[in-house]
Parts: sequence; structure tokens; C-alpha cells
Amino acid sequence: MVSHQSAIAVADAGLEGDRYLEGNGRFSRSPGSRDVTLFENEMLHALKQERGLELRPQEHRRNLTTEGVALMQLVGKTFSVGAVILEGLRPCNTCRFLNVAARKQVSVPLTDRAGLICRVVKGGSINVSDPITLD
Repeated sequence: MVSHQSAIAVADAGLEGDRYLEGNGRFSRSPGSRDVTLFENEMLHALKQERGLELRPQEHRRNLTTEGVALMQLVGKTFSVGAVILEGLRPCNTCRFLNVAARKQVSVPLTDRAGLICRVVKGGSINVSDPITLD
């Protein structure tokens, strides 16, 4: 995983260069759209506080790290991240591959709080520090 200052979201597809959009590398084959995935920065702090596990933003394997927004409240809603409009579809599930990729046993502590799967309704540019706003 590589951190970027900006990304281009493509409607009903994902982020340019992402393995899901490109169909490259390791990725879930479970049915359903997963154009963009979000993860709460607050969960990184909770993992450290509750379990002593340090997981960095580039290790959680989601596309965007958010702050100050309870992602589960966005399920079934459309919202904007900068110029991009997303639809919150469903919570992300954890998998054991995350343990392998991060080299830490984090999948169980992240059960039911591993992020949000979204569909890109309207594409555009997403930049670091872009606010999340309800439409």
C-alpha cells in the first residue's frame, strides 16, 4: 500500500491505479461493488489503546483513511469527499489476509469495524484533507 496526496475516482468503477479497478494483484472475489473503501483513523487509535496493536494507515488495506466521521452512519447514504460523490453500501469485513499483509493479528479486533465499502456515484479528484459532507 502506498500513500498518495490525491486520487482520481471513476464513477461505478473505483480509483485509478487501484487493484480493484485494474483487476491486478490480490483482491476479494466476493460479489458486489467495492469501488472505494474507507477506514476510520479513530480505529487505529482504538486498536493501540485496546489491544496494544499499532496499525498504520498504509497497513489497513482500505483506500481512504478518514477522521471525525462515524462511517457506519453513512451506510445507505450518499455523501461527498471533495468533488466525488460516494454511496455507502455496507461495512467492510475483515479477513485473515489482513493479518498476513500487516504481519499483525488485527482481523479479530477489527470485526464489525473494519471500514465502509462505497460505490462511486460521481467521479472526480479526491485530495488529502477533503471534507466528508452529507448530500
